[in-house]
Amino acid sequence: MKVLITGGAGFLGLHTALWFHQKGWSLVLTDIAPFEDAEYPAGTVFIQHDVRDRTGMTRILKEHKPDVIVHGAAALPLWKPADIFAINVAGTQNVLDAALETGVNRMVFVSSTAVYGIPDHHPLHETDRMEGVGPYGESKIQAEQICQRYRSATFCVPVIRPKTFIGTHRLGVFQILYDWVESGKRIPMIGNGGNRYQLLEVDDLADAIFLAATADAKIANDTFNVGAANFMTVHEDMKAMCDYAGNGARPWGTPAGPVKLALKLFEAMGLSPLYKWVYGTADQDSFVSIEKAQKVLGWKPKYSNADALIRSYQWYLDHKHEIAQGTGITHRIAWNQGILKFFKKFM
Repeated sequence: MKVLITGGAGFLGLHTALWFHQKGWSLVLTDIAPFEDAEYPAGTVFIQHDVRDRTGMTRILKEHKPDVIVHGAAALPLWKPADIFAINVAGTQNVLDAALETGVNRMVFVSSTAVYGIPDHHPLHETDRMEGVGPYGESKIQAEQICQRYRSATFCVPVIRPKTFIGTHRLGVFQILYDWVESGKRIPMIGNGGNRYQLLEVDDLADAIFLAATADAKIANDTFNVGAANFMTVHEDMKAMCDYAGNGARPWGTPAGPVKLALKLFEAMGLSPLYKWVYGTADQDSFVSIEKAQKVLGWKPKYSNADALIRSYQWYLDHKHEIAQGTGITHRIAWNQGILKFFKKFM
């Protein structure tokens, strides 16, 4: 069996590729970003390709003939809005069109729980109202709507909605957190940390994607929330990671209103890498029901929030001297902290 993974050079792409390889599948990966070839199994096929190029995608599918496509390529929230919609919406339609034209009858689409916006109840179910925050959330809603239109008795398009996922090789905004923890600082929480904020370990996400790619099409042709089964309050999960660090780092509550206002201002001025979807929900409960994925797909997440944070933090410690700095367009580089680095001095 062969899988083609778009966005294969990214954090999720790498873990998904490794997961499918463990199951005996051949790998074809596409991305506009460069690949770190040594991180992937021998025999992996790497192709530089932009999902905005429909003709190129059709050519790739005709040549490599995958059994399943995992469509993970996406522009993150700090990309320009025009690029977000072109990649996340038009790019998704391009992949679907190319799949139909070339006879690939299953495409797993990796969406996001950002489609729920800032909700007023929890847990969230797949049938709840969708209201995206900013261009990224809106683009994921539009892409899901396209996927739903393409579903049929002969074309299976599972949609996976993951909570924020972390794990080995995850940097981005979480690298800022790990840097502060390593420095033994007080770790600011927006609010008092009494809210419950569900995360997801990336290997658990890769398992959900694999199950959606291989389950009977009659049950897989649907939408599934995925997130950790075991999670505590933000304060408790952060404290678990700080206790693991053992260097005096500790969670520290802040007044949510003034902090959000300041972060909004810093974002508008280009001084902070934190975008609205990060700080806008940080003091609120945020968790989804995963019952459907568990019952329908037989999915069983292994890692709690605390497990995922500790695994990711330890990987950061082991590899921090290899880490490149960047501007916030990928999860596999460390984001420039901007003005946050100034405030770190006083924590």
